[in-house]
Amino acid sequence: MGMSVSAGGAGRGGRGHRRRGRHHSLMSEINVTPFVDVMLVLLIIFMVAAPLLTVGVPIDLPETQAKALNSDTQPITVSVNQQGKIFLQETEIPLDEVVAKLQAIAKTGYDERIYVRGDKTADYGTVMKVMARISSAGFKNLGLVTLQEQDQ
Repeated sequence: MGMSVSAGGAGRGGRGHRRRGRHHSLMSEINVTPFVDVMLVLLIIFMVAAPLLTVGVPIDLPETQAKALNSDTQPITVSVNQQGKIFLQETEIPLDEVVAKLQAIAKTGYDERIYVRGDKTADYGTVMKVMARISSAGFKNLGLVTLQEQDQ
């Protein structure tokens, strides 16, 4: 009645694995190289993209001695360029659609702040037509945008 039990490596690392005297421990260091690589790529992307975000309709504004207005919110801008084309923010629109588009995007209704930017070489009549349409539609906060005059 002899029973034979074969060890088969049990008790020495399981399934025949042998330890050779070294004790393996977990590595507790974090490899930050991939993180730094990603951050550098993002930095380069934002450095290239940032100047593109501020580009609007290119207009050569006239200079005045008026003081700058302080505003908490971003106003809606209507621009008239040198050729007399009208832009709402950065989208070209015909004169007949100015009021309808403003009414659609004005968050505070007729109290929305609207700035009219007219190129200094643009036709005065076109700028006045745009302002008259906006004003007659009932918008109350309407202003002209100019550059601060430089003392020479």
